[in-house]
Amino acid sequence: FGTHALLVLTVALSPVIATARSEDDVTGEDVYPPLWHLAPENLLDFPVEDNKIVINAWNYHERLGVYKSLLNASAKYFTAFGPQNSGNILWGLPLQHGWQFRTGRLADHSGGTSCGYENGDLLCQSVRSWWSCMNYYLAIIPFLGAVEAGLFGQLPYEIEILPPEEQKGDFCYSVKDCWSRMPNLMDYWKAFFEYLLSTEHKAVTSASFSSFELDDALGLMWKAHTTSIAYALSKFQNRLKYLSDPEANFGEAWADAVDFIAATHFSTDSVSTNHFQAFLPQRMLVEGDVLPSISDFSPEQNKVLVSLRVLHKANKLTGGLLLKHWQKAMSTEAGRKMGRKLIEILASS
Repeated sequence: FGTHALLVLTVALSPVIATARSEDDVTGEDVYPPLWHLAPENLLDFPVEDNKIVINAWNYHERLGVYKSLLNASAKYFTAFGPQNSGNILWGLPLQHGWQFRTGRLADHSGGTSCGYENGDLLCQSVRSWWSCMNYYLAIIPFLGAVEAGLFGQLPYEIEILPPEEQKGDFCYSVKDCWSRMPNLMDYWKAFFEYLLSTEHKAVTSASFSSFELDDALGLMWKAHTTSIAYALSKFQNRLKYLSDPEANFGEAWADAVDFIAATHFSTDSVSTNHFQAFLPQRMLVEGDVLPSISDFSPEQNKVLVSLRVLHKANKLTGGLLLKHWQKAMSTEAGRKMGRKLIEILASS
């Protein structure tokens, strides 16, 4: 059954990888999330009030600044993996967030406010947005885990994350608060950043920090990533009601697919992530969108959505056994290489 699961997943995902890898014109500004050049560069670029660095995580510009601070602070550890920090495996987080912003997924879909719309506050991220809430656990939790691990050194101020206007109990707002409420999530992210920091002591020279196994780093990062998604997925089921049925189904299939991708230790560097998400839907799905023939989507975009749906349904029908067997097959470095190689072979055929 393990081999069967491997083949089922490979067939299901191959259109996703194939179409993404065929997109070779991701250049210039397209390689960065929208408004990346305007985001705060480091933590001291955020407002300081009452001896605290205050961050509004419900503003796209400021949440993007959290990501930018993480990328800049961790850049020295990834110098061996690509020029200009392109090999940093944290790129997957802000690039996915940028795609969500560009496609309108961070706005208020309940119709209650103009948050996230051009006739209101375009940079507003709604607490009623399923995507925005899910992303909070892939932005603020990693960030506070990095703070606790010491990625930013000894900060002169504490960090305070501003709460949303409603549903405040669904989130945490400081290192201490998050540790007390979701210690497992914080622990996994802290462990990833501590692994990076430990390489400083192993480096032969001060200019050579990349003295770690990329596969090990990816394993720690993906464990934290998937744990964050699992935690948020159960917490924000009530936000799915604001989405159309096709969009809600896509969101759940997307979350499921991340577990399969994570098992292969897929490298979430800038180039790989840009190629992978090049054919994700460039608008929200609405009632009347029927796969695989959504008229304003390319054939490749339709194929990606069908592949994600098939994978999600297959895993659901097996009660999660498909994922478990896939993870077992990917439990060794040799297995992960084989999984990636199988996908590449099918993608190139």
